[in-house]
Amino acid sequence: VVLRPASGSRQQDAPGAADGLALASDPGGTLNFLAMVENLQGDSGRGYYLEMLIGTPPQALNILVDTGSSNFAVAGVPDPDVTSYFNPELSSTYRSQGIEVTVKYSQGSWTGLLGTDVITMPKGLYGSYTINIATILESENFFLPGVKWHGILGLAYDALAKPSSSVETFFDSLVRQAKIPNIFSLQMCGAGLPVSGSGTNGGSLVLGGIEPSLYTGDIWYTPIKEEWYYQVEILKLEVGGQNLQLDCREYNADKAIVDSGTTLLRLPEKVFSAVVQAIARTSLIQEFSSDFWTGSQLACWDRTEKPWSLFPKLSIYLRDENSSRSFRISILPQLYIQPILVIGDNLQCYRFGISSSTNALVIGATVMEGFYVIFDRAQRRVGFAVSPCAEADGSPVSEIEGPFTTADVASNCVSSVSFHEPVLWLASYALMGLCGIILLVLIVLLLIPPRCQHRYTDNDVVNDESSLVRHRWK
Repeated sequence: VVLRPASGSRQQDAPGAADGLALASDPGGTLNFLAMVENLQGDSGRGYYLEMLIGTPPQALNILVDTGSSNFAVAGVPDPDVTSYFNPELSSTYRSQGIEVTVKYSQGSWTGLLGTDVITMPKGLYGSYTINIATILESENFFLPGVKWHGILGLAYDALAKPSSSVETFFDSLVRQAKIPNIFSLQMCGAGLPVSGSGTNGGSLVLGGIEPSLYTGDIWYTPIKEEWYYQVEILKLEVGGQNLQLDCREYNADKAIVDSGTTLLRLPEKVFSAVVQAIARTSLIQEFSSDFWTGSQLACWDRTEKPWSLFPKLSIYLRDENSSRSFRISILPQLYIQPILVIGDNLQCYRFGISSSTNALVIGATVMEGFYVIFDRAQRRVGFAVSPCAEADGSPVSEIEGPFTTADVASNCVSSVSFHEPVLWLASYALMGLCGIILLVLIVLLLIPPRCQHRYTDNDVVNDESSLVRHRWK
């Protein structure tokens, strides 16, 4: 059950003013936010992961933190690309539900068996909790060479859970059992570092609230438009301070989401094309091959050079809780021109940290590494604050500014019709009902009583379109 405060209860400026939030660590209680600081490891190229102990006796696994999906799943059999897996036969507290579950991402998929078991988090909440867990028995393009995690922790809403929204999600289980506030926050500290490095970059997943040491300045909140992904409303984009001048609905086609499981900033194709043209036009670089912008080619400079000064700042405007205002989050080139490879003694090569998308604008790790991001489910909003770890060579690489007026944009930049999973299922049921009526009429007319059966195929599996650590360097 998602608990929301009464209307009008909101936090705009001071984090300490929030109703129902535990904003100071309580070393003697369930919540100790300081104990959760730097509980993540990883990088933007291969994801940020949390150590978790599963079963009795406990089996230690690294679990990828993904705010773009909703299933908690771990490798349940050996796999060439994972170093550890969960063996339910060795756990006395594991209970199989006998339900097969399949989750498809825009990259990769897996099929497993749903069950329950107890989990503890060495750097998380105190205590043990019984959680729905899928043991992955088969996968395709999901576990990739070089990843250091063995499962995925989906932190989005139950609308995306498979095989149905009746499966209680990991975080909903924690809120219910540990009685923590319905909020978590995320800091990923890979700014300016190689996107596929040693895997020791720090990060923090704070369950149940906000840790003041993980951000500076104010927290700016934007409403969650719909509770499936963390869908937000983007009003405009600027490159080098210049508005792209696109219809604001282009930025939200067909949705705009905040997803820690996506490595890049993904933009709808029309927006991506406009951004690339604007960067190329305003930057101080020589003519680049189109392959650099599409991600299939690297750009290399002498290691003594820092190419970031050649590129412009990128700003994303989000609607404020006060709908007549907006604020902007900005990333400097250190976040989207990403070091990836050293060649010889002299060359450092970089990739473009932005890609095109056919179905969403995705604020992935490219942007999230600049900020402390608060997923305030209780008050249906996502917050952004500047992260003190978002620095390169001692200088900040991210900014938040506001408020700005929204008089120059439409009152609603999100389509009122959202054809995601629940709507698709309703449409399917309506069509099936219509088919049934037609078949019944035919049966009566022909006096033939055959049975009408529907055989499920792969096309009946509604894909989870979150982009799990997409565009990893292999």
